[in-house]
Amino acid sequence: MASRGGDVVVWRLAVALLCCCFVRRCESARVFTIINQCKTMVWPAVTPGESFGGGGFALKPGQSMVFTAPVGWSGRIWGRTECDFDQAGNGSCATGSCGSELKCGGSGATPATLAEFTLATKDFYDVSLVDGFNLPMVVRPLNGEGNCSVAGCDGDLRDSCPSELSKKVNGRTVACRSACDVFDTDQYCCRGMYGNPSTCQPTFYSKKFKAACPTAYSYAYDDPTSIFTCSNADYTITFCSTRKRPVCTYHNNRLICSASTRSWPSVISALLFTFLALQFSL
Repeated sequence: MASRGGDVVVWRLAVALLCCCFVRRCESARVFTIINQCKTMVWPAVTPGESFGGGGFALKPGQSMVFTAPVGWSGRIWGRTECDFDQAGNGSCATGSCGSELKCGGSGATPATLAEFTLATKDFYDVSLVDGFNLPMVVRPLNGEGNCSVAGCDGDLRDSCPSELSKKVNGRTVACRSACDVFDTDQYCCRGMYGNPSTCQPTFYSKKFKAACPTAYSYAYDDPTSIFTCSNADYTITFCSTRKRPVCTYHNNRLICSASTRSWPSVISALLFTFLALQFSL
């Protein structure tokens, strides 16, 4: 039988290796899985896009792609709809276009639902409807530490967009513009005397946006329920999903799912095994 002192030594070793793994993970890149659960094709766009296939690509319904972004990356991800690109990557989209290019080198046209990230020791992320809405989007951190809330939508605002905000193509609502974009007033744009959190309050229109996407920015100062932090996480960005719908990504030779749970002993064992395997592979 092992002595109590031996148990303590093993436990301390486990904790030390666990901390070492966490430090390495914190300093390493983040894995992003971008998933299309829409019934139609989506053309995701990313800026800066050097780590994301050059900033633009196509996803068929049910398709996903995996990318790795370094700590220090700060950018935005959005979806483009009803696009038509030629073999050279030139074309146009009904929503979210970044000029005429498949691979975006700058921001997209509004209205567009945005996922925004700043990767650091503690990552900051959000889903923003401040520039309008064109697709339901959910950002979900996996295996992270901290708040790590799911950001995004439970509904499709195109189905309930006020007519005065609707962007239509051939009579169909393809996106919902922001009230700031449509009316261009200080109140809706949170500027002038409304340029601070005390005076810029939710409006009829921002409440409609919030109803569809409860954990997304519905106006400029919607911070308390909209911006989140997480450490040591990977992320899934899913189009046409809901916050409660589970998603999976394949990372480090194993399948990670948002609905899965693990006990601490199994996590420690897995980390010890991974750490030792890494050492022997060097």
